[in-house]
Amino acid sequence: MIEDFMPKPTPETAPYWDAAKAGELRVQQCGACGRHYFYPRPFCRYCASPDVAWVTVSGRARLVSYVINRRPMPGFESVSPVIALVELDEGPRLMTNVVGVEPTPENLPLDLRLRVTFEERGGTVLPVFQPEEESA
Repeated sequence: MIEDFMPKPTPETAPYWDAAKAGELRVQQCGACGRHYFYPRPFCRYCASPDVAWVTVSGRARLVSYVINRRPMPGFESVSPVIALVELDEGPRLMTNVVGVEPTPENLPLDLRLRVTFEERGGTVLPVFQPEEESA
């Protein structure tokens, strides 16, 4: 059952999951050095300052790496087979799924511009990414 594999919020990660439910992508930012980082922790990963806050980020990213999972676990057949590492414009990298694109290497060039969207899965709202629409 998909619910068994969904993330379980902790006190440190609850702001991330609460923001996702509200349709926002939030990561932590250091008040001392100004850098954004992910995964959540009570101190800056760059300068070790405890002066950190949750901030909403743009949700824009680029594709860094991916794998196309052709053999999903039972119960996950409806989940995008594209498991990806994306780099947010603000700097942090996240593991996620890429959705809204045919899962072929031709459609997933590295550095592909992406934007966040949100999917409900098993009672949890997850940030996932899809290709940005090209501007006219």
